[in-house]
Amino acid sequence: MELIPSDLNLDILGKRRIAFGLSGALIALSILAVVAITGIRLGIDFTGGVELQVQFEQPVPIDDLRATYRDAGQDVSVQAFGDRVDVEYLVRAPLVTEADTKAHATELSRIVESKWADHGAKVVRVEVVGPKVGSELRRQGLMAILFALVGILAYVWIRFEMRYAFGAIVALVHDVMITIGFFSLTQHEFNLPTIAAVLTIIGYSLNDTVVVFDRIRENRNRNRRGDLAPVINRSINETLSRTILTSLTTLFTVAALLVLTQPGSVIHDFALALLVGIIVGTYSSIFVASPVLLVREGRAG
Repeated sequence: MELIPSDLNLDILGKRRIAFGLSGALIALSILAVVAITGIRLGIDFTGGVELQVQFEQPVPIDDLRATYRDAGQDVSVQAFGDRVDVEYLVRAPLVTEADTKAHATELSRIVESKWADHGAKVVRVEVVGPKVGSELRRQGLMAILFALVGILAYVWIRFEMRYAFGAIVALVHDVMITIGFFSLTQHEFNLPTIAAVLTIIGYSLNDTVVVFDRIRENRNRNRRGDLAPVINRSINETLSRTILTSLTTLFTVAALLVLTQPGSVIHDFALALLVGIIVGTYSSIFVASPVLLVREGRAG
């Protein structure tokens, strides 16, 4: 099935300046969001602390729950969780010492269950991460992303040439930065499942890019004396149907996960990161990776 005929001749490279401008603006906004506007809202996986999931049989206003902890002298954040109004919350406490983390979780659970016993208060989930563990997980998550990028650089270099590897890495860094920027701007929690989603995005985006690069190399071998630009443009057009169909199929699955899971849950945030990454990754495999290859060839020439 061809969504777009392979003999279609869209001038994709002719729009590269517009694409570069759009990508540059999104990356600049992402950097600004992380550094100066909102920052990254790290989960307790990376910061350390306590997270409780609290359910009530009868509605309890969020301000009343916050007041309960404030009156008890506890510095916590309270966030509505799930689709049911005023009956389910996430309670997060900031970093405490390694020795006191579990005792702190017990105390937070006792406060809500004793105060709101008549409303059927129940702590259904407790997550405890010590400060040392959180710091180590943060370091390991960053290293995982860096090692993935270095490994991909080596893979594309060996399979193709260094000029192709440069275009692939630019596209992947583009995808990662925009996804992180989206999470920063929307203040969705960035945690270990999000790191897993980012690594998935890297692999998914690379797959699309390699398909296009493989077609470019194949067409280039048939026409070594001609200009590179028409070869790249034809190769993108020939693989456009495959790229869009694959992305749409994946997007439908991810969208189902997003709709059918509770906001704030692990799967929901994982699916959200994938949704953003697939859209951005599809765009970059068409409008970033190959145009960067052309620009680099022009400078090399």
